[in-house]
Amino acid sequence: MGSDQKELSGPDLAQGVPFGDLQEGMPLLGHAGGEAIILVREGSQVHAVAATCSHYGGPLAEGLVADGTVRCPWHHACFDLKTGAAQGPGLTPIACFDVVRDGALVKLGARRARSKVKPAAVPSVVVIVGAGPAGAACAETLRAEGYEGLITLVGGDEPGTLDRPNLSKDYLAGTAPEEWVTLRTPEAFAELRIDFLLGDPVTSVDTKTTSVGLKSGRTLAYGALLLATGAEPVRLNIDGATLPHVLTLRSLADARAIIARATTVKRAVVLGSSFIGLEVAASLRARGVDVTVIGPDAIPLGRVLGDDVGRFVQGIHEAHGVTFRLGRKPVRISATEVTLDNDARVPAELVVMGVGVRPRTALAEQAGLRVDNGIVVDEHLLAAPNVYAAGDVARVPYAGEPVRIEHWAVAMRHGQAVARAMLGGQQPFRSVPFFWSQHYDTTISYVGYGGGYDQAEVRGNLEAKDACVVYRRGGKIRALATIGRDDLSLRAELCLERADDAALEQLIATT
Repeated sequence: MGSDQKELSGPDLAQGVPFGDLQEGMPLLGHAGGEAIILVREGSQVHAVAATCSHYGGPLAEGLVADGTVRCPWHHACFDLKTGAAQGPGLTPIACFDVVRDGALVKLGARRARSKVKPAAVPSVVVIVGAGPAGAACAETLRAEGYEGLITLVGGDEPGTLDRPNLSKDYLAGTAPEEWVTLRTPEAFAELRIDFLLGDPVTSVDTKTTSVGLKSGRTLAYGALLLATGAEPVRLNIDGATLPHVLTLRSLADARAIIARATTVKRAVVLGSSFIGLEVAASLRARGVDVTVIGPDAIPLGRVLGDDVGRFVQGIHEAHGVTFRLGRKPVRISATEVTLDNDARVPAELVVMGVGVRPRTALAEQAGLRVDNGIVVDEHLLAAPNVYAAGDVARVPYAGEPVRIEHWAVAMRHGQAVARAMLGGQQPFRSVPFFWSQHYDTTISYVGYGGGYDQAEVRGNLEAKDACVVYRRGGKIRALATIGRDDLSLRAELCLERADDAALEQLIATT
């Protein structure tokens, strides 16, 4: 996860640096009072903010400065240079400091207190259904944007809000402690005066009376409602799919169950060669378990990332001892093995299903909202008057088409955007989808939405882990995957955000 920046480098900003040493849009890393800080020049103005991303501790001095923000090179968290406000996957704002001009020198001043803002609109009560990244981000952003009313966040049975990417990566691999998995605890919500309900789920939504019903029989009225109910893992409908050693991975309880079995077994089967399936495979290999991945596709991830990248990723896993049975489907699971559709049998004491998820739309359907592979929303994430949807369950307009995207960072950005919309914000949601996938020491970053691409062009050297892949549809660049090219990923995201096709083509032409 994050890494504490203990060794400070660069100049002592309390002593000052010459204004002429600051280059436009280029962060200058320094320190003051034992804290790493960057200075960023925009014209005649100089901003000073904390140098460490609040998400996973990424180095903001290596990030991209654009449109009054600095963007982290690791996972594309974005921070406002004036206020420190975060955009997903960043949730916590970064510190901002005053800047003092002393002749030709620029010196760091005092840490700024967070200024209170007055929302343009104030819902009487906000109810948020779902305590995942979208729900948590919405609740916290409401408070950060000055909302003082009642916020009720109705969660599931898990202890707080999870940093779900860790479930299949570091935590499952045994390289991260469990405390890294909990993004926000009930105590953290209490400090923000957010009423966090666990173990009493919402069972009904009534848009006419503007209220929701809980399992306990309690009713909550709302002035604004967010449905962030997420998605649930799919279980294959085959013999043995519900045996005790057949698990899925979505919750902390799921991860704990996989870890408990992984410590006592020697052989595991992962059903599905998806991102989640391959990350589970890598984590189990880190624990010394023999792993076989079974998938119906000829090349893992081929449909999403293209055949070249799929073969590259498969090779990484094979080099770490993973066995693949591709182009095959399971037909039966027993206590000791998985039988395939060609009658082959694969020994397995643990089976993990990573065959996709389905959006949890039951509440929306019961409420009469429009549902089509997710809750259909407009560009403000509005599904009905005063009813919003966000995260994995939402089907959102993007680049002229409705899409439902199951990415952690996207869900968080949804929640932050919904909070601002609830408070009167008029800016449509235009954030570019981003995700990252980790395979041992190789990280793939992906920006845009390349669904239905008809061309995948590899530039650079995949084997050297220095490459980008350009995904086009009808000749237009729709998405970009990068390995070892963080700056390019950030710049491509910015071009997509601005819908600047010419700048994006020029950027790609120089790679």
